[in-house]
Amino acid sequence: MVLRASKPELPPVETQERVWRVEVQDVVPQTLAPSLTLYGRVETPALFKAAAPAASRVQQVLVREGETVVQGQLLIALDARDFLPRLEQAQAEVAEFEAQLRSEHIRQESDLSALEYERKLLELATQSVERAQRLQSKQLGSDSELDQARQALARQALSLSSRELSIADHPARIQVLEARLDKAKAGLAQAELNLERSQVKAPYAGRIATLDVAEGNQVAANQQLLSLYDQATLELRARIPVPYLDELEQSQAAGYPLLGYSVRGSRRIELRLVRLAGEADPSGIDALFAIEQGGAWLRSGQIVQFTLRLQPRAGALAVPYSVLYGEDRAYKLVQGRMQGVRLETLGSYQSERGVEQLLIRSDQLSSGDALVITHLPNAIDGLRAEAVADE
Repeated sequence: MVLRASKPELPPVETQERVWRVEVQDVVPQTLAPSLTLYGRVETPALFKAAAPAASRVQQVLVREGETVVQGQLLIALDARDFLPRLEQAQAEVAEFEAQLRSEHIRQESDLSALEYERKLLELATQSVERAQRLQSKQLGSDSELDQARQALARQALSLSSRELSIADHPARIQVLEARLDKAKAGLAQAELNLERSQVKAPYAGRIATLDVAEGNQVAANQQLLSLYDQATLELRARIPVPYLDELEQSQAAGYPLLGYSVRGSRRIELRLVRLAGEADPSGIDALFAIEQGGAWLRSGQIVQFTLRLQPRAGALAVPYSVLYGEDRAYKLVQGRMQGVRLETLGSYQSERGVEQLLIRSDQLSSGDALVITHLPNAIDGLRAEAVADE
């Protein structure tokens, strides 16, 4: 009893509330543009494809894939001996029909001059028949003489009719010969064009995309030889997700330029949305971007990751993704305790240094508030916390 009465008294146990140390970010609303990360394929709508004009053999290949060429530079030469015989044949056909036309004009002049003689001979033959008839009526001539005179008259009439028919048919014969001459000239023009196209030259300055033949290859008519594109015609095709489609169309309708960029080391590529594709599917729609800067570093068919800046939003705040709880909840620090706020997520935001953050906006946040950016698994309203000073 003495020991129990003399034991020391312990101080009462006091329960202390735990204080969580968190990082905070001062709320400073700004006008910021959400960004969208996209992947695009470099392509060109003006891809020049050179083909063989006729069956031939490749004599020279003067370029390689990826080389840049200037306008008018000789790229591939086909064997001219495969085109010269057809050209000479077409020239001979043209000369033949030109000679036939000259002959027809000479024939027409001859028929016109002979027509007067034919008419005089017909008149003489008619007089001979009349004379034979008079002699026969006086019983001074025989029937055979009259028959011979009539035969001569009939032959002369037939000759005159043939001559007149030949003269009347002259325009039709001229038209036929002129049509054949035009056809021969068209064949000659085609042969000359084929010979010219056997020397494949660059229609503009550009880059060789593909090379499909080698020296000595036998090629068929219309077989592709190479393809060439102009660097200035390159554009980027990227798929736009459905949730962003309305926003992009509204920005275009309002005349707001939608710009993008891609940074690859020391190289920077500037892009501008110019149009949307004519067809869409449930996953989205293709958008075509003009390459404003840095196109010289790109190749057709290349895949490029880039960032598209959307229309700026007022009152926005760029924060780390760790600030978000669920879909639309965050916490701010008020007098040492965490207080929940509702957020409107505007998308992602990427700074010029390439740091990706979350773009938010909330009516429950005011300038100067301390937004908790440390993600706590047990965060609730009223949780005791204190801000960690920045080192």
